[in-house]
Amino acid sequence: MARISPEAKQRYAEKVKEYKKTAEAIVEREKSILKTLADDDQRGNVHKWITLAEERLNLASYYLLLNRVSLALLNTRNEGFLNDARKSCYQAIIYLEDVVSNYLDVPFSEYEDRLELIGQYQDDRRCYLARKLGFTIQLVQDSFGENSKWKWSFVELEGRYATVVKNLIDLRHVVEGLDPRAPGYESRVALVALCKSRLAKAADRYRERYELSTGRIDDFKHAIAFLSTLRRIHAWLGENDDSEQVKKKLEVWKAKMNSDEQRAEAGAKAAEAKARQQGKAQPGRR
Repeated sequence: MARISPEAKQRYAEKVKEYKKTAEAIVEREKSILKTLADDDQRGNVHKWITLAEERLNLASYYLLLNRVSLALLNTRNEGFLNDARKSCYQAIIYLEDVVSNYLDVPFSEYEDRLELIGQYQDDRRCYLARKLGFTIQLVQDSFGENSKWKWSFVELEGRYATVVKNLIDLRHVVEGLDPRAPGYESRVALVALCKSRLAKAADRYRERYELSTGRIDDFKHAIAFLSTLRRIHAWLGENDDSEQVKKKLEVWKAKMNSDEQRAEAGAKAAEAKARQQGKAQPGRR
């Protein structure tokens, strides 16, 4: 790594000063809002949680900007700023989960009461928020690079993002709202399309992590849960052909998972039996 000159360090310090000040101001606003949460009713808190999520995404953008300044002036990536941006994306999702829940493959009735609390947020604003969240997560991933130590941890972040997008959709009225004459039609179509694409991506990513990294059957189960949720959405929308395609994919994945699970159990039993046999075969002390 090339030596960084004092002049470059000075230019960097001057450049990031204002950006850091703005980021710190966002953090202070967040703290102030959090102090008022207990003083409000649930509907009022919902508005605050959404505001906090938006603020966190703005904060992540500033951390990404600070990293770009580091790259431009010091020719080095600032892992600290990138990690702060990653954490801000997580926190934004947590705030949105407080609003619409983190329920995945469940009937809509289990979380529809949450949607009633955000009735004043039209689909254009929900779609904008969902896109902004996804765009920010992708920027953070790209900034870390392909070989980052956080590569596989982003799978969870993407999955939670997909779940929040799905839960932002009011499934009670979405079918009638997909009529081109309905107000907000374009935003609603975009939000539904985003939901389906992210659920499919989350399923594939968890399957990929299972195959290439962890080998944990829980990752495969998560992949199947996202795929099952996608099928549920297709069925709700009356998209029978798409639902049938996902059903076939689900059957293949479940068969593969069951086969892998049985093989792992057989391997564990064989290893245990071998260990017991070796223990018996050891000569006793004289």
